[in-house]
Amino acid sequence: MSHFHKALDAARQVGVEHAGPHAAAVDKDARFPREAIEALQKARLLGASVPEAFGGLGLTLPELALLCQALGQHCASAAMVFAMHHIQVACIARHAAEVPFFRAYLGEIAEKQLLIASVTSEVGVGGDLRSSIAAIVPQPQTSDGFILEKNATTISYGAYADDLLVTCRSGPDAVAGDQVLVLVRKADYTLERTGVWDTLGMRGTCSPGFKLIARGKTSQILPLGFPDIASRTMVPYSHILWGGTWLGIATDAVARARAYVRGEARKKPGTMPPMALRAAEASTQLHTMRSTVLESAREVAELHAVAGADEVMATVGWALRLNHVKIAASTLVAQIVTDALHICGIAGYRQDTPYSLGRHLRDAHSAALMIGNDRIHATNAAFLCVHKEE
Repeated sequence: MSHFHKALDAARQVGVEHAGPHAAAVDKDARFPREAIEALQKARLLGASVPEAFGGLGLTLPELALLCQALGQHCASAAMVFAMHHIQVACIARHAAEVPFFRAYLGEIAEKQLLIASVTSEVGVGGDLRSSIAAIVPQPQTSDGFILEKNATTISYGAYADDLLVTCRSGPDAVAGDQVLVLVRKADYTLERTGVWDTLGMRGTCSPGFKLIARGKTSQILPLGFPDIASRTMVPYSHILWGGTWLGIATDAVARARAYVRGEARKKPGTMPPMALRAAEASTQLHTMRSTVLESAREVAELHAVAGADEVMATVGWALRLNHVKIAASTLVAQIVTDALHICGIAGYRQDTPYSLGRHLRDAHSAALMIGNDRIHATNAAFLCVHKEE
């Protein structure tokens, strides 16, 4: 059995035995899905995207998306934490594996099953990923030391992470768009909580604001500038692994709707329940969503495997393509879950039935807000004014 099939079986088991049974409590209390994450660590799945040369499983982007789907069918918050972690691992593995510090760190992720969180948001930049106020400040008393202070609007599972991957300016005099990506270790940073996380959905991601103060060495700065890392890895991995998580939500919603329709059919043998047609339509939408996410994952993985891929990923055409994937997946998940709710009716609206869809619906509506769809539409509109389809 391949690494992937073993990992997928393990993710499904974590979903059934650990993520699903605690999903309601995670949602109700807005608490970290510790049972699921600890089970993922025991299954060695936090090293799933670490290359085999460093002790990981070396899974591809499409394979990771399927693991996110398997977890998302049971607990969207646990799946999103898993997805966000592997986005950070991919940035390191694809852009810093030749640096001695990061080579050793990749092995440490696989061995110790470290959990990495991302610090890209910042007070004062208006949600612009490609702009930073915080900066690397060299320390004069050391030859290679730095200090970094950042006021982040959100850090998902920041209080529970082992280490952080932080965007900031390359130096005190750098412009806002001259950004680098820096790994800071648990022992070298402090977090001061500045907000609460009491949200409609995705409550278990535990993403309040924090003030970060970190120290480190210049060897902890990824060698490639963040704008290139974002276009080549962070954005495509984000859109697709988030999409895998949303696909898990939609998959379970359709499964509950179909189970409800089958139950209604058994009550009146020989007749088709009124909602059966709508269930068929929801299944079609789910198929479209699955094809959109997984086919795009395959295309990105194939492109990453060929020479010159990084230049292609930086083009307007690819940015448009990936933006379309994010918008389509985030729109479809809310639509599919809403349709499933209509199919199940009051049984889906109630919180105490096997067909309950309240958590699914609330989690689904986070999708359009994670890098807001209006912002992406505006970017696409600007791209379309200058881009000529080839």
